[in-house]
Amino acid sequence: MDFSSKVVVITGAGAGIGRSTALAFAALGACVVVNSRSKTAGQVCGEIADQGGTAVFVQAEGAARLIQTAAERFGGIDILVNVAGIVASGSVEQCSEEEWDRSMTTNVKSVFLTSKLALPYLRDRHGVIVNISSTVAIKGVANRAVYSASKGAVLSLSRSMAAEYVREGVRVNCVCPGTIETPSFHDRVSASADPEKAMEDFIARQPMGRLGTPEEIAQAILFAASPDVTFMTGANIVVDGAMTL
Repeated sequence: MDFSSKVVVITGAGAGIGRSTALAFAALGACVVVNSRSKTAGQVCGEIADQGGTAVFVQAEGAARLIQTAAERFGGIDILVNVAGIVASGSVEQCSEEEWDRSMTTNVKSVFLTSKLALPYLRDRHGVIVNISSTVAIKGVANRAVYSASKGAVLSLSRSMAAEYVREGVRVNCVCPGTIETPSFHDRVSASADPEKAMEDFIARQPMGRLGTPEEIAQAILFAASPDVTFMTGANIVVDGAMTL
């Protein structure tokens, strides 16, 4: 896959899947605009520069600033990758209204806003949106009520946008990761009452007997955005080690 001269905007690019995706696109010639709430994506920007790539960091200042910066700096946008998200645990009864709103804002509203603002640029270049959902959008998982609801919304929104914009040359695909070894995942495990048992339980539910890596998800994202697979839109690529089988 060759992404030379392509402009790629990636939210949640400070660590884990977002970081690996940014590095992968940059290694294939893309100009990357990375975004994160903290300054972590700035470090990723530095990594890309050290490897001879081109990257710009925009700390979380709202979707408008992110998209505007990409368009002004590079003259347009070819690919938008919505990775940013949070994982909230708990059942419907355990989830507070504040937690529900925060999860929906971070996981769903952010996708809506960045897509809405990027679409005029993507339309001009017959671009691609790749949204990161989750296997919990497909498989019922206990203790993940609001997370499941938010990721189900991302998957449905992706399909709706794919149908809406297919005749305008904009493709929209989704990637559903299973359990991936990211810094945020390890933070959640470490915060549990019995971290060792928690890790064993996560691995036990994986038929492959291991967790996925951010690099593996990044490769799926590259494929979903690839200029070599322009017949694919509205697709949902599941990368979960057979968890949903």
